[in-house]
Amino acid sequence: MRIKPLFRNVAAAAMSLATILFVQCTSPTEQEFALGNGSTVIPLTVKSDTSTHFLTDYYPQWEGATNVTCADERIKLAPTTDNWEEFEIITQGGAFVSTLDVWHDESKLSIVVLGGVRDTEDSYMSSTKVEGKTITIVATKPVTEAVALWQNEVIDNVKIEGNTIEVVIPNVAKKHQRSMIRVFAASESGRFNDVLLPLEYGKVVVDTKDIRRQDFNSQILYSLMIDRFNNGTTENDWKINSPEVLDKVDYQGGDILGITQKIEEGFFTDLGITTIWISPITQNPYDAWGQNRNPDTKFSGYHGYWPIYSTVVDKRFGTDEEVHTMLAKAHEGEMNVILDYVANHLHINSPVLKEHPDWTTDLILPDGRKNIGLWDGETRLTTWFDEHIPTLDTRRDEVCHPMTDSALHWVREFDFDGFRHDACKHIPLNYWRMLTHKMKSTMPDRQLWQIGETYGDVDLIGSYVKSGMIDAQFDFNLYHTSRDVIVDENRSMRDIAKVVEESEAAYGSHHTMGNITGNHDKPRFLSLAGGDMSLWCPDDKAEGWHRKVGVGDSIKGYARLSLLKAIITTVPGVPCVYQGDEYGIPGANDPDNRYMMEFDGYNDFQQKELAATKAMFKYRRASMPLMYGDYRTLYVDDDVYVFLRHYMGEWVVVALNVRPEARNVEVVLPESVKVESVNVALSAQGGEATLADGNISLTIPAYGYLIVNK
Repeated sequence: MRIKPLFRNVAAAAMSLATILFVQCTSPTEQEFALGNGSTVIPLTVKSDTSTHFLTDYYPQWEGATNVTCADERIKLAPTTDNWEEFEIITQGGAFVSTLDVWHDESKLSIVVLGGVRDTEDSYMSSTKVEGKTITIVATKPVTEAVALWQNEVIDNVKIEGNTIEVVIPNVAKKHQRSMIRVFAASESGRFNDVLLPLEYGKVVVDTKDIRRQDFNSQILYSLMIDRFNNGTTENDWKINSPEVLDKVDYQGGDILGITQKIEEGFFTDLGITTIWISPITQNPYDAWGQNRNPDTKFSGYHGYWPIYSTVVDKRFGTDEEVHTMLAKAHEGEMNVILDYVANHLHINSPVLKEHPDWTTDLILPDGRKNIGLWDGETRLTTWFDEHIPTLDTRRDEVCHPMTDSALHWVREFDFDGFRHDACKHIPLNYWRMLTHKMKSTMPDRQLWQIGETYGDVDLIGSYVKSGMIDAQFDFNLYHTSRDVIVDENRSMRDIAKVVEESEAAYGSHHTMGNITGNHDKPRFLSLAGGDMSLWCPDDKAEGWHRKVGVGDSIKGYARLSLLKAIITTVPGVPCVYQGDEYGIPGANDPDNRYMMEFDGYNDFQQKELAATKAMFKYRRASMPLMYGDYRTLYVDDDVYVFLRHYMGEWVVVALNVRPEARNVEVVLPESVKVESVNVALSAQGGEATLADGNISLTIPAYGYLIVNK
């Protein structure tokens, strides 16, 4: 099915009692065309002989182009609309790297085209040095073709000789504080990993002091639920105080002012956080909804996911002024703040739904079933989460326009740095195209980052990750695999390595997918790691209602929690810690994973865990290889996983051991990586590294990690 672009001059339908921002979308001028070069465009990957693509997925500001051309005979193009909004690519298959040229009159920008699959069998390349303006990249195999881009312009000055690629930085880069060089290449056996190099006024960034908070590859996220984080003032405290609602699922008093206080106290800075993800702040109902049995309780909207008004700050969390202050304080501390936004549904008592009851999908399916909780298949885009939060039919213009305008309100009227999008996979692609088009065409100078929540395979998750949709998603496949391998001794570390490589191939070698310790919809990892909860628990929510869920074996539990953090901090992607996981607290699933945050009174295990977390995040923020380095697996078996991150001659080796006994492993680094000495930068409980005849010998602690550099 083809979804036609919705970027027309269509007036947004009125939303009662809500602020609507109307955006007029026009064809790009030459100035707007130039703005298309302001951020790097994600490559276009061809996986079949004939595939359909949307221009706005790559240049979201534009409605179309004068022409799209390709000089590569392996690629044929065919427009399916008059102005190339939608077009087909026909190829003969196989692995290749190439480009399309997108024209507006005499101006052009490019889109990288990647064909076939990534070759992961000893097919690796990485930057080794820069001399003057010439960057040297060395590969493990002879390079047959390469494409280099500065921003979205092809660099003509590229030289290939055997296993080496030389790229000359264009002079225009000197005019820009931050720009990017990207290099894609292939050998006879397939594509290499891609290389990403940030530039500071035309020079390759080699020192982390030049990293800015808007450099999204450098982020470390902190996820917090406002009502359960910190109570900054009791003046806005409010509870339902009904016998129908147990206190555990009533409001506890956390607010915006409480976040601001922790920013000012240095809580986030001390932890090493660069981006704070806050739960929704929109107005939620004042009465109870939903129903749990055994124990019997209804629920308040303390979590923020039942919006009554999509553009109004819930006064139980704070005021507009307090939100502005919180954002200003975060930015003063060089931190981003992204807002959790709900577009999939509104509360049934929303005045918008009262006025437009036909804006929802159908509750009753043709076969008579209720369309609730049917997350996959034909009902993925229509299913309701519950009867009191109807799903909006954003496939329709008259629904999609006002909902995207409501989202735009939060980054236009407030200085948020982007979004965490709720229930991403249940919202159709046209919504994401429309929202990102509006954001980038009306605020071209803002550097906004969007990350989504989607459970599914890499194809489904990746279908949303495009320049014209959202920048990243949470890598739940990495989390679930890491969790299971760490906890279940019958699983293999090979499974984690496989998922890391699959994610790299699917989302790009330098993706910003979110690597999590857990979230507000999962049992606390610590209880699984320590054994007080089972991975195979039939109802992980009920556990928390009927008993006090603990850690179990604290020694094992906390060691495994540190091991999980070592994984998410060092593999490609962006680490994200859920509140409380930095020091380690037990709990079952919702609501047992949502206790009020504690800031002191930690036991010995928690103090040690917090110190290890701070050390890990501090090291990442000081390491260019962990933020921008190219990834390569060096060794993996059932117990141990060792990999390399390499950037401009600087390297880090990460070794992980999932078993209760220490392991000795010897690894050899690629010839392009210079190894003159080794140093243990971080280790869980001891651990050693020695160098002999160019080989690195590693002793990895039980349930532990070892991070080595030169």
